[in-house]
Amino acid sequence: MIALVLCHFALAACSAPLVRLLGRYAFVVLALPPAATTVWAFTEWGGTEAGRAVTWSWEWIGTYDVSVALRMDALGELMVLLAAGVGTLVLLYCASYFTDASPRLASFAGNLLAFAGAMLALVLADDLISLYVFWELTTVFSYLLIGHTSERKQNRRSALQALTVTTLGGLAMLIGFLILGEAAGTYRISAIVADPPEPTRAVSVAVVLVLCGALSKSAIWPFSLWLPNAMAAPTPVSAYLHAAAMVKAGVYLVARLAPAFADVPVWRPVVLVLGGVTMLLGGWRALRLNDLKLVLAYGTVSQLGFLTVLAGAGNRNAALAAVALILGHALFKAALFLVTGIVDHTAGTRDLRRLSGLARSRPYVCAVAVLAAASMAAVPPLLGFAAKEAAFDALLHGDVTDRWVLAATVVGSVLTVAYTLRFVWGAFARKPGVADTPTRRVGAALLAPPAVLAVAGLVLGPGVGWTDRLFAAYADAFPAPAHPYHLALWHGFGTVLLLSALTWAGGAVLFAHRATVVRISRRIAWPTADSVFGHLLLGLERVALQVTGFVQRGSLSGYLAITMMVMLSGQLAVLVTDRPWEGAVAPRLWDVPLQGAVAVLTCAAALSCLTVSRRMKAVVLAGLTGYGTALLFVVQGAPDLALTQFCVETVSMIVFVLVLRRMPVRFEESIGTWRRAMRVPVALAASATVGVAVWAAGAARVAEPAGAAMVEEVAHHGLKDVVATILVDLRAWDTMGESAVLAAAAIGVTSLIYLHRRGDAPMNREELRGETAWSLSGRRLTGLPQGADTAPERSWLAAGATLAPEHRSVVFEVVARLLFHPILVLSLYLLFCAENMPGGGFVAGLVAGLALITRYLAGGRFELAEAAPLQPGLFTGLGLFVSTGVALGGLAEGTVLHAWTYHGHLPPFGDFHVSTSVLFDFGVYLLVLGVVLDIVRALGAKVDRQIERAAGALAPGMDTGKGEPQR
Repeated sequence: MIALVLCHFALAACSAPLVRLLGRYAFVVLALPPAATTVWAFTEWGGTEAGRAVTWSWEWIGTYDVSVALRMDALGELMVLLAAGVGTLVLLYCASYFTDASPRLASFAGNLLAFAGAMLALVLADDLISLYVFWELTTVFSYLLIGHTSERKQNRRSALQALTVTTLGGLAMLIGFLILGEAAGTYRISAIVADPPEPTRAVSVAVVLVLCGALSKSAIWPFSLWLPNAMAAPTPVSAYLHAAAMVKAGVYLVARLAPAFADVPVWRPVVLVLGGVTMLLGGWRALRLNDLKLVLAYGTVSQLGFLTVLAGAGNRNAALAAVALILGHALFKAALFLVTGIVDHTAGTRDLRRLSGLARSRPYVCAVAVLAAASMAAVPPLLGFAAKEAAFDALLHGDVTDRWVLAATVVGSVLTVAYTLRFVWGAFARKPGVADTPTRRVGAALLAPPAVLAVAGLVLGPGVGWTDRLFAAYADAFPAPAHPYHLALWHGFGTVLLLSALTWAGGAVLFAHRATVVRISRRIAWPTADSVFGHLLLGLERVALQVTGFVQRGSLSGYLAITMMVMLSGQLAVLVTDRPWEGAVAPRLWDVPLQGAVAVLTCAAALSCLTVSRRMKAVVLAGLTGYGTALLFVVQGAPDLALTQFCVETVSMIVFVLVLRRMPVRFEESIGTWRRAMRVPVALAASATVGVAVWAAGAARVAEPAGAAMVEEVAHHGLKDVVATILVDLRAWDTMGESAVLAAAAIGVTSLIYLHRRGDAPMNREELRGETAWSLSGRRLTGLPQGADTAPERSWLAAGATLAPEHRSVVFEVVARLLFHPILVLSLYLLFCAENMPGGGFVAGLVAGLALITRYLAGGRFELAEAAPLQPGLFTGLGLFVSTGVALGGLAEGTVLHAWTYHGHLPPFGDFHVSTSVLFDFGVYLLVLGVVLDIVRALGAKVDRQIERAAGALAPGMDTGKGEPQR
């Protein structure tokens, strides 16, 4: 199973070269994975109809009992055949529907096949979390497919609307899944259905949330607005996603969970009421539309309401009718959508008011359409008739509620017959006063897929008994009724057949009076859901603008005050409610008096920040608070933390200094007395609250500290540095995530500097015709000789010639050059000694970055380019690649990030060992080095170049005005 799913995604990734090589015939190759899946599903038919299931699982998050589990039972068999079988025919249809010149054909083909793979995985998923992942994948791919023609505003809007509605429903469903999983003690769907949790209030809430996701996916009212608008997508997308695949996902989920939760009190009211309302509203709306595709779209909405009612009714016979109708609906509705594409392709329009005489000019197309439409209208001897008979019988012999639902479904079926006749008449009949529509030839390859689907509906009508055992294997999960229903084409004369005849007659009457029906329908029409959605979005945007204008006033101090007040309110509410200080151990002022002295000095530096008006002084004082914190770590006996804090604080101060070059010397914001009187209490209260919260958290410990166990575990592996081992082994997942966040933050910050292009320009000295930013930024000294006579005899820097002699510091140049390589060696020492000494990849990367910063401060941007000729992105990307590679390498031992150590012997050096933790730390080292280098280039070298360009110090031929030299 998993191989078939992966084949879909693998071949989808190859769609671009396949389309370049084969053109539109690449769809034939892309149809191979779903075709193979269809064949495989048929080979498993005998086992699934006997009640056996095909399973596969792989543990994903073992701690939380989450796994990628696939399972195909009777219901899964049906859905796999629909997703794969119809998908195969649609892909073959695309080979004739599109041309080699169709725009973005490769991306469309890849997205369509990837959607088929995601849909296949969705219906096979036997784990709630896995199902949610594939559920959202279908949402993403449907967004891409609906918005394929992105130059059209309607396509973009429809794609965004479908994404918004289904994603919101999916998020609600995820919360419901989490509640269900915790209530049941497992996330395995088959286990939950076999042994459902007690229907508590939490379970009821979870059921409602799950139904929100299912109903939004299947376009059930009030979520039905997105499906008609999605008809802006190409016709193959409508035939597959909106007839046989995506919209069936919600119905499938209802059918999958109904055996377990149909008895929950909230289940039946939600499913039956909303399903019945959707069937009636969708059918009524389809009677007044003139676009063939929209007629089918609202008919699909109506049929989905009918399917939802049957799947969620909660009894065995209704479930049997539901799966039969799921099959019948997929066959006739996909065929009709494909026929609509043929009509549009051959006649150039889908407007039924302009179409006339196609039954004579294209009789084979008309025959296929009539065959599929007859199944939709439940005319014998087609599959639609057998499924509709089963549905009426199940509801007729149900309880009082079921009979009310039966009345609604009969009315809905009358509407179905009416809009079916409207579709056939509008597409193929000759209309008075309308000339016959000229058409183009329709190839056999284009007509074959809908013909296969329509003929399948005809064959399975008399042969519906072939499916009875398979469908009953699913339906038997419900309590057995006194008289189990069996699928057959003919059950004799009776009430059910009378109801069917009533629907045909009522539909014919409505169609005969179609002009009156259209006039009445438009007169009593409510505002469309689409317009309501648009007004809601507009109102939301206006509210957002008002709130933004009120809150975002451009004052950083105001933002900080709001953040602190919100934090303060939340913390105080928790502290006052829980009173964690009751019975807690009283805090100590210090462990040793030196801690108190360092804390007093640190607080004094922090308070001094309030009195200064120069930005540079504030940065220095803020840096002193960081160094004071590092001293506290030293006194406490945490050298790893202290070393990291010292390096971070140093890099931060340098970055602040680089930024302050382009800012005024003094703070420009004037602070009045009353504003200061408000800010000081807020700041003091926030700090006091955080302090109390930290003390309460520490005093609330009831279990033994984990430190001793970690020390023992680290010592067991022959290591000494507990902190480094935690970062790269015991909590490596956290480190990996933090590394990715650090890289993303650095890219985001530096991208604000590179406004026009993200790529870095090569720093050619030939572009400089004047002085560098380092010379421009200082005052020219007078009374000193100028020129090369004052330059040192030996150049200690590679780019020393770019510096003005009167602004050079020989001592700094010598120190920078002499310490550069020792600092790099020190960084490598800190990297490789981290198992037994203070160090690690993070602090080692910072130290290496400080070496490059030293070269930059001594010689400017050209010196930095000489010291680090490679791009920062190379280091960042390579670091992420190494860390991720080490993490995935652990799969060889069964789990991600599984640690192992290799012991060996080298004659010159003796015994040695290499562990994955060191390799993982090396990736962190490269990533941090790349981040530091990127920031220095952006806030240092890039700003230098802007200063030089503003001063006219760059050669005109080398400057493009965009911050990049001409290539």
